[in-house]
Amino acid sequence: MHLLYDFNVDTADDLAVRLSENVKRRRLEKGLSRSALSMMSGVPAPTIAKFEQHHSISLIGFLALAKALGYTDALKSLLTEPVYTTMEELDTINKNKNRKRGRNEFNR
Repeated sequence: MHLLYDFNVDTADDLAVRLSENVKRRRLEKGLSRSALSMMSGVPAPTIAKFEQHHSISLIGFLALAKALGYTDALKSLLTEPVYTTMEELDTINKNKNRKRGRNEFNR
């Protein structure tokens, strides 16, 4: 689907940086060392360090850190509601609510 305007200039890398900064901030606010968060989450301390410094972690690792920091409900609410920017997009979302499969837009 082609949108006329996209004002969101954040890249995936920008989002990874933001998430890693947030995890580090929440860890420090709780007074936790990387080792302590590792014990709570099951994520190895070197992996936590790599995430905080290089912004790279598996999805499962990120979820384990967020859960250990108390963000289970926030994680569950991600992507629960459709997001749209035009009425046409909302119409498409409503039309496709019960779809079980996507379609290949390149074969049109």
